[in-house]
Amino acid sequence: MPVKPQPLNARTLAYWSGRLPVPAYDRGLVTPGVVHFGVGGFHRAHQAMYHDRLMNEGTALDWGICGVGVMAADAKMKEALDAQDGLYTLVLKHSDGTYEPRVIGSIVEYLFAPDDPEAVIEKMAARSTRIVSLTITEGGYNIQDATGEFDVANPDVIGDLEPGAVPRTTFGLITEALRRRREHGLAPFTVMSCDNLQGNGDLTKRVFTTFARLRSAELGDWVEREVSFPNSMVDRITPVTTTADRAEVAERFGIEDRWPVVCEPYTQWVLEDAFTAGRPRYEDVGVQLVDQVEPYELMKLRLLNGSHQAMCYFGYLCGYRLVHEAAQDPLFQAFLLGYMDEEATPTLAPVPGADLNGYKHTLIERFANPQVRDTIARLCAQSSDRIPKWLLPVVRQQLAAGGEIRRSAAVVASWARYAEGVDEQGEPIEVIDRLADSLTRLARRQYEDADAFIANRDVFGDLADDKRFVTAYRSALASLHQRGARATLESLV
Repeated sequence: MPVKPQPLNARTLAYWSGRLPVPAYDRGLVTPGVVHFGVGGFHRAHQAMYHDRLMNEGTALDWGICGVGVMAADAKMKEALDAQDGLYTLVLKHSDGTYEPRVIGSIVEYLFAPDDPEAVIEKMAARSTRIVSLTITEGGYNIQDATGEFDVANPDVIGDLEPGAVPRTTFGLITEALRRRREHGLAPFTVMSCDNLQGNGDLTKRVFTTFARLRSAELGDWVEREVSFPNSMVDRITPVTTTADRAEVAERFGIEDRWPVVCEPYTQWVLEDAFTAGRPRYEDVGVQLVDQVEPYELMKLRLLNGSHQAMCYFGYLCGYRLVHEAAQDPLFQAFLLGYMDEEATPTLAPVPGADLNGYKHTLIERFANPQVRDTIARLCAQSSDRIPKWLLPVVRQQLAAGGEIRRSAAVVASWARYAEGVDEQGEPIEVIDRLADSLTRLARRQYEDADAFIANRDVFGDLADDKRFVTAYRSALASLHQRGARATLESLV
Protein backbone atom coordinates (compact mmCIF):
# COMPACT_ATOMS: atom_id res chain seq x y z
CA MET A 1 0.00 0.00 0.00
CA PRO A 2 1.47 3.39 -1.00
CA VAL A 3 2.78 5.51 1.85
CA LYS A 4 1.27 8.96 2.13
CA PRO A 5 3.94 11.57 1.27
CA GLN A 6 5.26 13.53 4.22
CA PRO A 7 6.07 17.26 4.04
CA LEU A 8 9.80 17.97 4.10
CA ASN A 9 11.02 20.08 7.02
CA ALA A 10 13.29 19.89 10.06
CA ARG A 11 10.67 18.09 12.16
CA THR A 12 10.12 15.30 9.61
CA LEU A 13 13.75 14.91 8.51
CA ALA A 14 14.36 11.90 10.76
CA TYR A 15 11.54 10.05 8.98
CA TRP A 16 13.67 9.64 5.83
CA SER A 17 16.90 8.68 7.61
CA GLY A 18 17.75 5.20 6.33
CA ARG A 19 15.33 5.54 3.42
CA LEU A 20 17.53 7.94 1.43
CA PRO A 21 20.58 10.13 2.14
CA VAL A 22 19.80 13.07 4.43
CA PRO A 23 22.12 15.52 6.22
CA ALA A 24 24.35 13.52 8.56
CA TYR A 25 25.30 16.68 10.46
CA ASP A 26 23.43 18.62 13.14
CA ARG A 27 21.90 21.51 11.20
CA GLY A 28 21.41 23.35 14.49
CA LEU A 29 25.19 23.81 14.57
CA VAL A 30 25.41 25.25 11.04
CA THR A 31 26.02 29.00 10.81
CA PRO A 32 26.02 31.06 7.58
CA GLY A 33 29.43 31.96 6.19
CA VAL A 34 28.13 32.54 2.65
CA VAL A 35 25.41 34.91 1.47
CA HIS A 36 24.15 33.84 -1.94
CA PHE A 37 22.16 35.99 -4.38
CA GLY A 38 19.92 34.11 -6.81
CA VAL A 39 18.80 30.86 -5.18
CA GLY A 40 17.44 28.90 -8.12
CA GLY A 41 17.74 25.36 -9.37
CA PHE A 42 21.34 25.66 -10.50
CA HIS A 43 22.68 27.03 -7.21
CA ARG A 44 20.87 24.29 -5.30
CA ALA A 45 22.17 21.57 -7.67
CA HIS A 46 25.71 22.94 -7.56
CA GLN A 47 27.26 25.24 -4.92
CA ALA A 48 24.78 24.33 -2.16
CA MET A 49 25.33 20.64 -2.96
CA TYR A 50 29.12 21.03 -2.60
CA HIS A 51 28.65 22.73 0.79
CA ASP A 52 26.33 19.88 1.87
CA ARG A 53 29.02 17.36 0.86
CA LEU A 54 31.57 19.13 3.05
CA MET A 55 29.19 19.22 6.01
CA ASN A 56 28.45 15.52 5.61
CA GLU A 57 32.19 14.94 6.04
CA GLY A 58 31.95 16.67 9.41
CA THR A 59 33.55 19.94 8.34
CA ALA A 60 32.54 23.44 7.21
CA LEU A 61 29.61 23.85 9.62
CA ASP A 62 30.50 27.55 9.71
CA TRP A 63 30.03 27.73 5.93
CA GLY A 64 26.24 27.45 5.82
CA ILE A 65 24.41 29.45 3.17
CA CYS A 66 22.02 32.37 3.62
CA GLY A 67 20.07 32.80 0.40
CA VAL A 68 18.94 36.21 -0.82
CA GLY A 69 16.20 37.05 -3.30
CA VAL A 70 16.15 40.45 -4.99
CA MET A 71 13.53 39.98 -7.73
CA ALA A 72 9.79 39.96 -7.03
CA ALA A 73 9.58 36.38 -8.33
CA ASP A 74 12.01 35.27 -5.60
CA ALA A 75 9.24 35.58 -3.00
CA LYS A 76 8.03 32.12 -4.06
CA MET A 77 11.42 30.59 -3.33
CA LYS A 78 11.46 32.20 0.12
CA GLU A 79 8.00 30.81 0.81
CA ALA A 80 9.04 27.29 -0.24
CA LEU A 81 12.34 27.23 1.64
CA ASP A 82 10.91 28.85 4.79
CA ALA A 83 8.20 26.18 4.92
CA GLN A 84 10.88 23.47 4.62
CA ASP A 85 13.48 25.04 6.95
CA GLY A 86 15.78 25.43 3.93
CA LEU A 87 15.68 21.71 3.10
CA TYR A 88 15.01 20.37 -0.40
CA THR A 89 15.40 17.18 -2.41
CA LEU A 90 18.09 16.97 -5.09
CA VAL A 91 17.48 14.16 -7.60
CA LEU A 92 20.20 13.08 -10.03
CA LYS A 93 18.67 11.51 -13.13
CA HIS A 94 20.95 8.96 -14.78
CA SER A 95 20.48 8.09 -18.46
CA ASP A 96 19.75 4.43 -17.59
CA GLY A 97 16.67 5.46 -15.61
CA THR A 98 18.31 5.36 -12.18
CA TYR A 99 17.19 8.17 -9.84
CA GLU A 100 19.58 9.21 -7.09
CA PRO A 101 17.88 11.35 -4.41
CA ARG A 102 19.44 13.27 -1.52
CA VAL A 103 18.07 15.83 0.93
CA ILE A 104 20.33 18.92 0.99
CA GLY A 105 20.64 20.91 4.22
CA SER A 106 23.31 23.57 3.59
CA ILE A 107 20.88 26.48 3.10
CA VAL A 108 19.94 27.55 6.62
CA GLU A 109 18.39 30.99 6.06
CA TYR A 110 16.66 32.96 3.29
CA LEU A 111 16.16 36.74 3.14
CA PHE A 112 13.92 38.55 0.67
CA ALA A 113 15.54 41.91 0.00
CA PRO A 114 12.41 43.85 -1.08
CA ASP A 115 10.86 43.13 2.35
CA ASP A 116 13.91 43.98 4.45
CA PRO A 117 16.96 45.29 2.58
CA GLU A 118 18.57 46.33 5.87
CA ALA A 119 18.59 42.71 7.09
CA VAL A 120 20.37 41.65 3.89
CA ILE A 121 22.99 44.38 4.22
CA GLU A 122 23.62 43.63 7.89
CA LYS A 123 23.94 39.91 7.17
CA MET A 124 26.71 40.64 4.65
CA ALA A 125 28.33 43.26 6.90
CA ALA A 126 28.58 40.72 9.76
CA ARG A 127 32.05 39.34 10.54
CA SER A 128 30.80 35.76 9.99
CA THR A 129 30.09 36.38 6.28
CA ARG A 130 33.23 35.70 4.29
CA ILE A 131 31.86 34.99 0.80
CA VAL A 132 29.01 36.61 -1.13
CA SER A 133 28.24 34.46 -4.17
CA LEU A 134 26.08 35.10 -7.23
CA THR A 135 23.92 33.20 -9.70
CA ILE A 136 22.01 36.21 -11.03
CA THR A 137 22.00 35.03 -14.70
CA GLU A 138 24.00 36.37 -17.61
CA GLY A 139 21.74 39.43 -17.81
CA GLY A 140 22.07 40.31 -14.13
CA TYR A 141 25.41 42.11 -14.43
CA ASN A 142 23.97 45.19 -16.16
CA ILE A 143 26.51 45.05 -18.99
CA GLN A 144 25.94 46.69 -22.38
CA ASP A 145 26.70 44.00 -24.98
CA ALA A 146 27.98 46.45 -27.58
CA THR A 147 30.51 48.11 -25.24
CA GLY A 148 31.07 45.54 -22.50
CA GLU A 149 30.69 48.34 -19.96
CA PHE A 150 28.44 48.76 -16.92
CA ASP A 151 25.18 50.49 -17.91
CA VAL A 152 25.19 53.59 -15.72
CA ALA A 153 21.92 54.77 -17.30
CA ASN A 154 19.91 51.85 -15.89
CA PRO A 155 17.05 53.47 -13.90
CA ASP A 156 17.45 51.00 -11.01
CA VAL A 157 21.15 51.84 -10.76
CA ILE A 158 20.39 55.56 -10.86
CA GLY A 159 17.82 55.06 -8.11
CA ASP A 160 20.31 53.23 -5.89
CA LEU A 161 22.81 56.09 -6.30
CA GLU A 162 20.41 58.76 -5.03
CA PRO A 163 21.56 60.26 -1.69
CA GLY A 164 20.00 58.31 1.17
CA ALA A 165 18.42 55.72 -1.16
CA VAL A 166 17.53 52.32 0.28
CA PRO A 167 19.38 49.86 -2.01
CA ARG A 168 17.22 47.73 -4.28
CA THR A 169 19.74 46.22 -6.71
CA THR A 170 22.32 43.53 -6.11
CA PHE A 171 25.00 46.17 -6.75
CA GLY A 172 23.54 48.59 -4.21
CA LEU A 173 23.05 45.99 -1.49
CA ILE A 174 26.50 44.41 -1.76
CA THR A 175 28.33 47.73 -2.13
CA GLU A 176 26.64 49.17 0.96
CA ALA A 177 27.64 46.07 2.94
CA LEU A 178 31.24 46.46 1.76
CA ARG A 179 31.16 50.15 2.74
CA ARG A 180 30.03 49.25 6.27
CA ARG A 181 32.73 46.61 6.64
CA ARG A 182 35.34 49.15 5.59
CA GLU A 183 33.91 51.69 8.04
CA HIS A 184 34.05 49.11 10.86
CA GLY A 185 37.57 47.95 10.01
CA LEU A 186 36.50 44.47 8.87
CA ALA A 187 38.19 42.68 5.98
CA PRO A 188 35.96 42.59 2.89
CA PHE A 189 34.19 39.39 1.93
CA THR A 190 35.01 37.68 -1.37
CA VAL A 191 32.49 38.27 -4.18
CA MET A 192 32.23 35.00 -6.13
CA SER A 193 30.32 34.83 -9.41
CA CYS A 194 28.96 31.40 -10.40
CA ASP A 195 27.36 32.57 -13.66
CA ASN A 196 28.15 31.45 -17.22
CA LEU A 197 30.20 34.44 -18.30
CA GLN A 198 33.69 34.65 -19.74
CA GLY A 199 35.98 35.98 -17.03
CA ASN A 200 33.04 36.09 -14.62
CA GLY A 201 35.22 37.21 -11.71
CA ASP A 202 36.98 39.90 -13.74
CA LEU A 203 33.63 41.12 -15.05
CA THR A 204 32.13 41.13 -11.55
CA LYS A 205 35.07 43.16 -10.29
CA ARG A 206 34.58 45.66 -13.11
CA VAL A 207 30.87 46.20 -12.49
CA PHE A 208 31.10 46.41 -8.70
CA THR A 209 34.12 48.71 -8.81
CA THR A 210 32.28 50.95 -11.28
CA PHE A 211 29.18 51.08 -9.08
CA ALA A 212 31.22 51.72 -5.92
CA ARG A 213 33.11 54.52 -7.66
CA LEU A 214 29.81 56.12 -8.65
CA ARG A 215 29.02 56.25 -4.94
CA SER A 216 32.49 57.45 -3.91
CA ALA A 217 35.84 57.49 -5.67
CA GLU A 218 37.53 56.46 -2.44
CA LEU A 219 35.15 53.52 -1.93
CA GLY A 220 35.65 52.42 -5.54
CA ASP A 221 39.42 52.45 -5.12
CA TRP A 222 39.12 50.38 -1.92
CA VAL A 223 36.86 47.79 -3.62
CA GLU A 224 39.25 47.51 -6.54
CA ARG A 225 42.26 47.15 -4.27
CA GLU A 226 40.94 45.01 -1.41
CA VAL A 227 38.03 42.83 -2.60
CA SER A 228 38.72 39.49 -4.27
CA PHE A 229 36.60 38.39 -7.25
CA PRO A 230 37.70 34.85 -8.23
CA ASN A 231 36.92 33.54 -11.70
CA SER A 232 35.08 30.24 -11.95
CA MET A 233 33.65 27.73 -14.38
CA VAL A 234 30.45 25.97 -13.30
CA ASP A 235 28.70 23.10 -15.04
CA ARG A 236 25.63 20.99 -14.36
CA ILE A 237 22.55 20.79 -16.60
CA THR A 238 19.62 21.69 -14.36
CA PRO A 239 16.19 22.05 -15.99
CA VAL A 240 13.36 24.05 -14.48
CA THR A 241 11.44 22.10 -11.82
CA THR A 242 8.00 21.06 -13.06
CA THR A 243 4.75 19.94 -11.43
CA ALA A 244 5.57 16.45 -12.75
CA ASP A 245 8.92 16.55 -10.91
CA ARG A 246 7.17 17.38 -7.64
CA ALA A 247 4.69 14.56 -8.17
CA GLU A 248 7.46 12.11 -9.00
CA VAL A 249 9.45 12.98 -5.87
CA ALA A 250 6.30 12.40 -3.82
CA GLU A 251 5.48 9.11 -5.55
CA ARG A 252 8.99 7.61 -5.65
CA PHE A 253 10.37 8.81 -2.32
CA GLY A 254 7.35 9.79 -0.24
CA ILE A 255 8.59 13.40 0.04
CA GLU A 256 6.17 16.28 -0.29
CA ASP A 257 8.68 18.88 -1.52
CA ARG A 258 7.44 22.28 -2.66
CA TRP A 259 10.51 22.89 -4.83
CA PRO A 260 12.78 19.90 -5.45
CA VAL A 261 15.67 20.10 -7.92
CA VAL A 262 16.35 17.58 -10.69
CA CYS A 263 19.57 17.52 -12.68
CA GLU A 264 22.05 15.35 -14.54
CA PRO A 265 24.69 13.34 -12.62
CA TYR A 266 27.61 15.26 -14.17
CA THR A 267 28.97 18.21 -12.22
CA GLN A 268 32.10 20.34 -12.51
CA TRP A 269 33.37 23.43 -10.72
CA VAL A 270 36.74 24.98 -11.56
CA LEU A 271 37.59 27.84 -9.24
CA GLU A 272 40.40 30.36 -8.99
CA ASP A 273 41.98 30.08 -5.56
CA ALA A 274 41.77 33.80 -4.70
CA PHE A 275 39.78 34.57 -1.53
CA THR A 276 39.95 37.59 0.76
CA ALA A 277 38.68 36.06 4.00
CA GLY A 278 39.11 32.33 3.70
CA ARG A 279 37.04 29.64 1.99
CA PRO A 280 35.73 26.13 2.59
CA ARG A 281 38.04 23.25 1.63
CA TYR A 282 36.29 22.87 -1.71
CA GLU A 283 39.09 20.67 -3.06
CA ASP A 284 38.01 17.93 -0.60
CA VAL A 285 34.69 17.47 -2.44
CA GLY A 286 35.78 17.52 -6.07
CA VAL A 287 36.15 21.25 -6.88
CA GLN A 288 39.22 21.99 -9.02
CA LEU A 289 41.17 24.86 -7.44
CA VAL A 290 43.44 26.41 -10.07
CA ASP A 291 45.52 29.52 -10.74
CA GLN A 292 43.95 30.18 -14.17
CA VAL A 293 40.31 29.36 -14.87
CA GLU A 294 40.10 30.81 -18.39
CA PRO A 295 41.03 27.68 -20.42
CA TYR A 296 38.37 25.59 -18.63
CA GLU A 297 35.86 28.42 -18.77
CA LEU A 298 36.19 28.96 -22.53
CA MET A 299 36.02 25.21 -23.12
CA LYS A 300 32.69 25.06 -21.32
CA LEU A 301 31.16 28.30 -22.63
CA ARG A 302 32.07 27.73 -26.26
CA LEU A 303 31.48 23.98 -26.40
CA LEU A 304 28.60 23.30 -23.99
CA ASN A 305 26.79 26.67 -23.87
CA GLY A 306 27.56 27.44 -27.51
CA SER A 307 26.25 24.02 -28.55
CA HIS A 308 23.06 24.58 -26.56
CA GLN A 309 22.41 27.68 -28.68
CA ALA A 310 23.43 25.83 -31.85
CA MET A 311 20.83 23.17 -31.08
CA CYS A 312 17.89 25.03 -29.59
CA TYR A 313 16.51 27.29 -32.37
CA PHE A 314 17.02 24.70 -35.09
CA GLY A 315 15.55 22.12 -32.72
CA TYR A 316 12.44 24.15 -32.02
CA LEU A 317 11.90 24.91 -35.72
CA CYS A 318 12.27 21.19 -36.49
CA GLY A 319 9.48 20.43 -34.04
CA TYR A 320 11.49 19.21 -31.06
CA ARG A 321 10.45 20.41 -27.60
CA LEU A 322 12.81 18.39 -25.38
CA VAL A 323 16.58 18.66 -25.59
CA HIS A 324 17.27 14.92 -25.56
CA GLU A 325 15.01 14.40 -28.60
CA ALA A 326 17.09 16.78 -30.72
CA ALA A 327 20.39 15.51 -29.27
CA GLN A 328 19.53 11.91 -30.19
CA ASP A 329 18.94 12.91 -33.84
CA PRO A 330 22.05 11.95 -35.91
CA LEU A 331 21.65 15.12 -38.00
CA PHE A 332 21.87 17.32 -34.93
CA GLN A 333 24.78 15.31 -33.55
CA ALA A 334 26.71 15.81 -36.78
CA PHE A 335 25.93 19.54 -36.81
CA LEU A 336 26.96 20.03 -33.17
CA LEU A 337 30.20 18.07 -33.55
CA GLY A 338 30.95 20.05 -36.73
CA TYR A 339 30.42 23.33 -34.88
CA MET A 340 32.57 22.19 -31.96
CA ASP A 341 35.37 20.73 -34.08
CA GLU A 342 35.60 23.26 -36.89
CA GLU A 343 34.59 26.55 -35.25
CA ALA A 344 34.68 26.51 -31.44
CA THR A 345 37.76 24.34 -30.82
CA PRO A 346 40.14 26.49 -32.91
CA THR A 347 39.37 29.41 -30.56
CA LEU A 348 40.42 27.47 -27.44
CA ALA A 349 43.79 27.44 -25.73
CA PRO A 350 45.11 24.10 -24.42
CA VAL A 351 43.12 22.98 -21.36
CA PRO A 352 45.31 21.36 -18.68
CA GLY A 353 44.35 17.74 -18.11
CA ALA A 354 41.35 17.82 -20.46
CA ASP A 355 40.66 15.43 -23.33
CA LEU A 356 38.80 17.83 -25.62
CA ASN A 357 37.66 15.14 -28.05
CA GLY A 358 36.30 13.04 -25.20
CA TYR A 359 34.68 16.11 -23.62
CA LYS A 360 32.81 16.92 -26.85
CA HIS A 361 31.40 13.41 -27.19
CA THR A 362 30.48 13.43 -23.50
CA LEU A 363 28.50 16.62 -24.13
CA ILE A 364 26.43 14.89 -26.81
CA GLU A 365 25.75 12.03 -24.36
CA ARG A 366 24.74 14.50 -21.64
CA PHE A 367 22.40 16.39 -23.96
CA ALA A 368 20.85 13.07 -25.03
CA ASN A 369 20.03 11.91 -21.46
CA PRO A 370 16.28 11.17 -21.75
CA GLN A 371 15.68 11.30 -18.00
CA VAL A 372 16.66 14.95 -17.50
CA ARG A 373 13.89 16.17 -19.84
CA ASP A 374 15.43 19.60 -20.29
CA THR A 375 13.32 21.79 -22.56
CA ILE A 376 14.29 23.44 -25.83
CA ALA A 377 12.35 26.51 -24.68
CA ARG A 378 14.66 26.95 -21.65
CA LEU A 379 17.68 27.04 -23.95
CA CYS A 380 15.97 29.52 -26.27
CA ALA A 381 15.12 31.95 -23.45
CA GLN A 382 17.06 35.20 -22.88
CA SER A 383 19.05 34.72 -26.08
CA SER A 384 20.10 38.37 -26.20
CA ASP A 385 22.07 37.74 -23.01
CA ARG A 386 23.50 34.44 -24.21
CA ILE A 387 24.40 34.64 -27.90
CA PRO A 388 26.64 37.73 -27.48
CA LYS A 389 28.54 36.07 -24.63
CA TRP A 390 28.78 32.46 -25.81
CA LEU A 391 28.63 32.36 -29.62
CA LEU A 392 29.66 35.75 -31.01
CA PRO A 393 33.16 35.59 -29.45
CA VAL A 394 33.70 32.41 -31.51
CA VAL A 395 32.50 34.20 -34.65
CA ARG A 396 34.75 37.20 -34.10
CA GLN A 397 37.82 35.14 -33.30
CA GLN A 398 37.30 32.91 -36.32
CA LEU A 399 36.76 35.90 -38.60
CA ALA A 400 39.98 37.47 -37.35
CA ALA A 401 41.88 34.22 -37.97
CA GLY A 402 40.27 33.49 -41.34
CA GLY A 403 38.62 30.38 -39.89
CA GLU A 404 35.33 28.60 -40.59
CA ILE A 405 32.12 30.40 -39.54
CA ARG A 406 29.33 28.80 -41.63
CA ARG A 407 27.70 26.94 -38.77
CA SER A 408 27.98 29.82 -36.28
CA ALA A 409 26.46 32.23 -38.81
CA ALA A 410 23.66 29.71 -39.35
CA VAL A 411 23.01 29.57 -35.60
CA VAL A 412 22.57 33.35 -35.57
CA ALA A 413 20.23 33.01 -38.55
CA SER A 414 18.25 30.30 -36.75
CA TRP A 415 17.83 32.68 -33.79
CA ALA A 416 16.66 35.41 -36.18
CA ARG A 417 14.14 33.00 -37.75
CA TYR A 418 12.95 31.81 -34.31
CA ALA A 419 12.58 35.41 -33.12
CA GLU A 420 9.95 36.03 -35.81
CA GLY A 421 7.62 34.38 -33.31
CA VAL A 422 5.99 31.91 -35.73
CA ASP A 423 7.15 28.34 -36.42
CA GLU A 424 7.22 26.45 -39.72
CA GLN A 425 3.64 25.26 -39.19
CA GLY A 426 2.41 28.82 -38.64
CA GLU A 427 2.00 28.28 -34.89
CA PRO A 428 3.04 31.09 -32.51
CA ILE A 429 6.39 30.94 -30.70
CA GLU A 430 6.58 32.59 -27.28
CA VAL A 431 9.87 34.49 -27.40
CA ILE A 432 11.14 34.87 -23.83
CA ASP A 433 13.72 37.64 -23.75
CA ARG A 434 14.12 41.02 -22.06
CA LEU A 435 14.35 42.47 -25.61
CA ALA A 436 11.56 40.29 -27.03
CA ASP A 437 9.49 43.12 -28.53
CA SER A 438 12.35 44.78 -30.39
CA LEU A 439 13.89 41.46 -31.48
CA THR A 440 10.59 40.22 -32.94
CA ARG A 441 9.98 43.54 -34.65
CA LEU A 442 13.40 43.40 -36.32
CA ALA A 443 13.08 39.69 -37.18
CA ARG A 444 9.78 40.28 -38.98
CA ARG A 445 11.41 42.98 -41.10
CA GLN A 446 14.00 40.60 -42.52
CA TYR A 447 11.79 39.42 -45.39
CA GLU A 448 12.26 42.91 -46.87
CA ASP A 449 15.69 43.63 -45.35
CA ALA A 450 17.77 40.47 -44.84
CA ASP A 451 20.15 42.25 -42.45
CA ALA A 452 17.52 43.90 -40.23
CA PHE A 453 18.13 41.56 -37.29
CA ILE A 454 21.94 41.66 -37.26
CA ALA A 455 21.96 45.43 -37.82
CA ASN A 456 21.01 45.75 -34.15
CA ARG A 457 24.35 47.10 -32.90
CA ASP A 458 23.32 46.90 -29.25
CA VAL A 459 23.42 43.11 -29.63
CA PHE A 460 25.76 42.43 -32.56
CA GLY A 461 28.14 45.38 -32.51
CA ASP A 462 29.73 45.80 -35.93
CA LEU A 463 29.23 42.23 -37.22
CA ALA A 464 26.84 43.50 -39.90
CA ASP A 465 29.84 45.31 -41.44
CA ASP A 466 31.77 42.07 -42.00
CA LYS A 467 31.08 40.86 -45.54
CA ARG A 468 32.11 37.25 -44.92
CA PHE A 469 29.82 36.90 -41.91
CA VAL A 470 26.93 38.66 -43.65
CA THR A 471 27.24 36.41 -46.72
CA ALA A 472 27.12 33.23 -44.60
CA TYR A 473 24.28 34.62 -42.46
CA ARG A 474 22.15 35.64 -45.46
CA SER A 475 22.64 32.24 -47.08
CA ALA A 476 21.46 30.40 -43.96
CA LEU A 477 18.53 32.75 -43.39
CA ALA A 478 17.37 32.42 -47.00
CA SER A 479 17.56 28.63 -46.69
CA LEU A 480 15.56 28.71 -43.45
CA HIS A 481 12.85 30.78 -45.13
CA GLN A 482 12.77 28.84 -48.38
CA ARG A 483 13.61 25.24 -47.40
CA GLY A 484 13.10 25.06 -43.64
CA ALA A 485 15.30 24.17 -40.68
CA ARG A 486 15.98 20.49 -41.38
CA ALA A 487 17.02 21.01 -45.01
CA THR A 488 19.24 23.90 -43.88
CA LEU A 489 20.96 21.67 -41.33
CA GLU A 490 21.45 18.96 -43.97
CA SER A 491 23.22 21.48 -46.20
CA LEU A 492 25.53 22.45 -43.30
CA VAL A 493 26.70 18.89 -42.56
